[in-house]
Amino acid sequence: MLILLIAYLGGVLTILSPCILPVLPFVFARADRPFRSHGLPMLAGMAIAFAAIATLAAVGGGWVVTLNEYGRYAAMAMLALFGATLLVPSLAERLSRPLVALGLRLAESQHDGPTAKTSVFSALLLGVGTGLLWAPCAGPILGLILTGAALNGASVGASLLLLAYAAGASTSLAAALLFGGRLISVMKRSLHTGEWLRRTAGAAVLVGVGAIALGLDTGLLARLSVGTTSALEQALLEKIGMPKLQPTPAETSARQEDEDAGLVRTAASTPEPSIAPLRRLGVEGDFPSLAGAAEWINSPPLTPESLRGKVVLVDFWTYSCINCLRTLPYLRAWAQKYKEAGLVVVGVHSPEFAFEKRAANVRTATRDLGIDFPVALDNDFKIWRRFDNQSWPAFYFIDAEGRIRHHQFGEGGYQKAEQIIRQLLGEAGQRDLPSDGVVPKGQGTQAAPGPELAMSNETYVGTARASGFASPGGFAGGRAHGYQIPASLRTNQWALAGDWTVEPERAVSNGANGRIAYRFQARDLHLVLGPAADGKPVRFRVRVDGKAPLGDHGADTDEQGYGTIEAQKLYQLVRQQKAGSDRLFEIEFLDGGAQAYAFTFG
Repeated sequence: MLILLIAYLGGVLTILSPCILPVLPFVFARADRPFRSHGLPMLAGMAIAFAAIATLAAVGGGWVVTLNEYGRYAAMAMLALFGATLLVPSLAERLSRPLVALGLRLAESQHDGPTAKTSVFSALLLGVGTGLLWAPCAGPILGLILTGAALNGASVGASLLLLAYAAGASTSLAAALLFGGRLISVMKRSLHTGEWLRRTAGAAVLVGVGAIALGLDTGLLARLSVGTTSALEQALLEKIGMPKLQPTPAETSARQEDEDAGLVRTAASTPEPSIAPLRRLGVEGDFPSLAGAAEWINSPPLTPESLRGKVVLVDFWTYSCINCLRTLPYLRAWAQKYKEAGLVVVGVHSPEFAFEKRAANVRTATRDLGIDFPVALDNDFKIWRRFDNQSWPAFYFIDAEGRIRHHQFGEGGYQKAEQIIRQLLGEAGQRDLPSDGVVPKGQGTQAAPGPELAMSNETYVGTARASGFASPGGFAGGRAHGYQIPASLRTNQWALAGDWTVEPERAVSNGANGRIAYRFQARDLHLVLGPAADGKPVRFRVRVDGKAPLGDHGADTDEQGYGTIEAQKLYQLVRQQKAGSDRLFEIEFLDGGAQAYAFTFG
């Protein structure tokens, strides 16, 4: 019941987000009509359409992506026509004739007049169309709901949460509609105000449709939302103890810089920062079983019983996750520094992609990443579910008595994490702990994110979770197809060129010279890639704005942009010396068989 209330409140806060602006003209266009027969059916249609589309987005496949895209086109056409009828009364009269005729037929068998019936139906239909356009407007609470649906599969509960979120947004819009209706009622007392309002509403609707068609509802307006409604929703989540999903690179970097500034201390300087506020750590539960791992790396199988008397830090991670990779310098440093004092770091590798389930791949990754602490391969998410985990990366701090005392989701918070480790070691009887904190410096993909906000988000290439795909004609449904890159791409759009087969999880190049283009805005660009199916390496070349990256090349390319895919993993392809405006990234695969999974940024 509580989570339903939280979802509802998250929806209410949507009215404060600029990304809802394109929807408002459609709402206020009917503000001068009775709320019960016009406003309420329209808002109900919005809520139902939004919940249905969001549910499909959470659990559906590539066909849902295509269906939703065509649904948006149809909705834009319908609403553009609605705006035109407000501007041109004669057009409205001609279009209404079939509805009037239908109403007259219905009137012969029912007592209600045709106007009421057709008005309610048309308002409901308009609401469904508006809901299709409104679906991309989301904040952290909706992100948490969709993440849970994606991890746990389709369920009535997930649909109820989505409907609660939609109902909350409809409630706030209903309040705006009622207020707008009163304002319009006062204005209509003036001469000719009604006609002026009708034409103004029609123009506003057409402007809204234009903004949506240009992508401003999910592009420019989404950027304006940063730090407003998202911050409010995140504060609501934190108040009730819900996990924070992976923070943005800017949040992570700013927090890390603040913390690292006071970490380095010598024996002659001021003492380690006080950990008194952490003494109120409660008990979140007992140490769950670690049974069910497909394999253990760097250790025989561990159990809560065998670890009794040790302080344990359990880290949920996966080796292609950039957020997970950036925590590794700290995990390695803590494991080494506090080993003799009784700390054991245990990695639980819970895969995101199918190739991460292969033990050989994980063994290679742990070796290449310099991980020497125990790692359990949680291929079936058994350990994940026992901890009721929510995201990658995630830390769980367990005391010497086998009790979970704290958890932390996402990057950052390293100073606090080390303070908790020290406190739990102190409770276990350790007194002579080193006085200084760790300050590791990660390299390549393990380096800290940039100080500026990355305006590009994680983007999946496979049809199951793809977004922003701009090649003409869309995806070809899992079969070989010749794709093209359009003449221009908007920020956060991407496209394919050449012969590709796009599957739910990945895109596979069927021949040499296949290309991917992405217009991004961030300091770093990473791409999860794999070689040909037979393991043969694939050569590639990267260009930024049509030129070699030179000093902006990533750890896995040279200055001319050349590199080689030798394993299925995350590759750092661009690391700019300074982030700025958006740039066009292009990668050309000089050999066939390349596998592409997901873009991440930092």
